[in-house]
Amino acid sequence: MTDLLNPPPAPLAAADTPADPSTGGSEAVRELLVQNVSWQADGVLSLRVVDPSGAPLPPWSPGAHLDLVLPSGLVRQYSLCGRPEDRHGYTVAVLLVEDGRGGSREIHETALVGRTVSVRGPRNRFPLADAEHHLFIAGGIGITPILAMVREVSARGLDWRLAYGGRSRSSMAFTEELRGLGPDRIEFVPQDERGPLDLDALLTGVEPNTAVYCCGPEGLLTAVQQRHADSGAAFELHFERFGAPVTADSDADSGESGDADGAESPFEVELRRSGEVLTVPPGRSILDTIREVAPEVMSSCEEGFCGTCETRVLEGVPEHRDTLLSERERERGKTMMICVGRSKTPRLVLDL
Repeated sequence: MTDLLNPPPAPLAAADTPADPSTGGSEAVRELLVQNVSWQADGVLSLRVVDPSGAPLPPWSPGAHLDLVLPSGLVRQYSLCGRPEDRHGYTVAVLLVEDGRGGSREIHETALVGRTVSVRGPRNRFPLADAEHHLFIAGGIGITPILAMVREVSARGLDWRLAYGGRSRSSMAFTEELRGLGPDRIEFVPQDERGPLDLDALLTGVEPNTAVYCCGPEGLLTAVQQRHADSGAAFELHFERFGAPVTADSDADSGESGDADGAESPFEVELRRSGEVLTVPPGRSILDTIREVAPEVMSSCEEGFCGTCETRVLEGVPEHRDTLLSERERERGKTMMICVGRSKTPRLVLDL
């Protein structure tokens, strides 16, 4: 989900961040109760989930998200938009996507209140940076992780601005709460009234030591990324994305691994916990191969951008084909997305 164009920053709320947010398949799955569902804007519902026994939930920091297993078995990721100090409930908001992959429609059309759902996380790949200034750019439902971030920087008395665009005023969630946090710091831009966000105005002359955060449709992320490249990286840029970049080139196209002509080679995968050793053939993913013996392994996008299948690598050198890990994380090779990644060595040993 996240694309960091600079090395991962130190989070502001480090004490509230899970010690290892990238443990992938080794994270615990909890059964939580859907306590309520609320309307937030046209096409946007929020869900609050709690522990059925009333026990406190694991801590999280602004920018974190959950893996939510829907009653149908679909796994989807949703950013936490509640308050980190509320240890007895997690809140997420979901936009109905008419032509999506079915997860949002299931949430909007299923009576979930009073039912339990499986939840994994929280995990945070979109943390607040330790910066002097903070500029937030949100498009549509991209406001969900940024809402918690804005609350945090506002409470800390830090310098911040928010530009929030949406199709129309009625489709923009959480506007009243945002106004209460700092009306003079926020620009609301309904596209049907004012057109798209003026990114040139927003990003020209950004002050030094500014962290810029962007979450929203892929077109918005691409435009911001292009302006960041044109600026000569005058500011830190941090992304949360909800889909695979349409222009991203995968390592598979580059012939980075496999035979000299770019063809894939088979390799072995050892599942350390079970002791299983599997052969991953050309043209088949590690995830699909593992599902033969461990069908419970979680996945969602299966395109390498969401992070649900992120798995710890114990031995071997992974070949990364995802769009989520930073360059530093790729070089370390400690985790990988098993839905798209392969191996540069004859065997990988995974923490599964």
